[in-house]
Amino acid sequence: MTTLARKLRVFDYFALGFGSMIGAGWLVVMDDWLGRGGPVGAMLAFALGGLLLLPIGYVYGRLVIAIPDAGTEIAYTARVFPPAVSFGTGWMMTLAYLVVCPWEAIAIGRLAGYVLPAMNTHPLYSVAGQAVYLPHLALGLALTALLTLVNVRGVRLSASVQSWATGAVLVLFLVFGAFGAARGSAANFSPPFAAGGALVSVLLVLQIVPYFMSGFESIPKCVEEASPGAGERSLFRAILIALAVGALFYVAVIAVVAFVSPWQALLGERFATAVAFERAFHARWIVDLILTTAVISLLKVFNGNFIAASRLLFAMGRSGLIDTRAGRVHPAYRTPSLAVAFVGLATAAGVFLGGAVLVPIAEVGSLAAVIGWLASCASYLAIGENGRRRAVAAAGVLVTLALLALKLLPVVPGHFTAWEWLALAAWAALGLALWLLAGPAAARAAGGTGPS
Repeated sequence: MTTLARKLRVFDYFALGFGSMIGAGWLVVMDDWLGRGGPVGAMLAFALGGLLLLPIGYVYGRLVIAIPDAGTEIAYTARVFPPAVSFGTGWMMTLAYLVVCPWEAIAIGRLAGYVLPAMNTHPLYSVAGQAVYLPHLALGLALTALLTLVNVRGVRLSASVQSWATGAVLVLFLVFGAFGAARGSAANFSPPFAAGGALVSVLLVLQIVPYFMSGFESIPKCVEEASPGAGERSLFRAILIALAVGALFYVAVIAVVAFVSPWQALLGERFATAVAFERAFHARWIVDLILTTAVISLLKVFNGNFIAASRLLFAMGRSGLIDTRAGRVHPAYRTPSLAVAFVGLATAAGVFLGGAVLVPIAEVGSLAAVIGWLASCASYLAIGENGRRRAVAAAGVLVTLALLALKLLPVVPGHFTAWEWLALAAWAALGLALWLLAGPAAARAAGGTGPS
């Protein structure tokens, strides 16, 4: 079996992890974050989420050194659990990455409609009361086709797009963040929490933090594509740095938005971040700067999650957990071209659902990511290391169980609704069908994926 091209450098891995975390959510659904928790509640939730995810990031860093396999969660669980567990874990993590792709493809249409109101014309149909416009649909599908082509053509091209976009977003955020810090008032943070009080405010935002901070674990999925100078230990460091910088970014952007404008006046506003700055500065240029940052950020998170989803499908095909054709490598470009094509087609199908699915996608994606993290931490705990490392893995298991409880227990505000359960069940049913179709190959998959 041919191997993937080894062309990724150390910064490419940081760009992949950070870029897969930070998309356009800080612009598109900022009003939802503030409505759930208020400014301080949302900031505390993302800060707490970053701290809670550190043990999980550590476990992934140790595992990428011990098991340098693109299958990541599939390969880790295969060491200690039956094949069905590997398949279920891989399928859930595929969902966690895959749902981000249509999210971003839909968001690009909403951004374009904010800049060019003429884009908000020619409604075709509606989903959950929200119209799906022809220009939005066309733009989302065009972006999906472009990224599919980029990812088929080669990982070096895809990584270059990712690294350039990550650097641009960090610079642009520092620029408009500095302007925001120079104009605003701490009084705008009042009240610091949403109507439910401090604890409920933090919990309601913490429930969706896994969705917006998933991505750091995408780094090991490209371990088989590392250049000679980018060893597994470099990937370990990239995971932890991406996680820390991602959490800091979210806390900072919430703080800046709440500082420049009274947050309660932003509830229900499309692109509340841009609205806050426009009201504070009464100038269009800073809105254009923010929208430029968001578009670039959207491209990198789309691309990063596209890469991660395709590598997981590639690993599942290579191991026989699904149709083995998904594990094929393009003879010229040395990319998992059929897995890439599947992700592109699934993303295109999701674009037709429109903006009504943005928040529900975040809810389901959060749960799917946590399931993958739990399985990885449990695998590392079962594999066995020294006492300190086992303690960190145990902490990761406890954190992920707590995050699952936040979404599943009916007594917790913001738990899963019937529609979210339905979406999760549909994905599980599709996975079961693919597992059964794989037949004998799936039954022989107990040995794990293993790079070839």
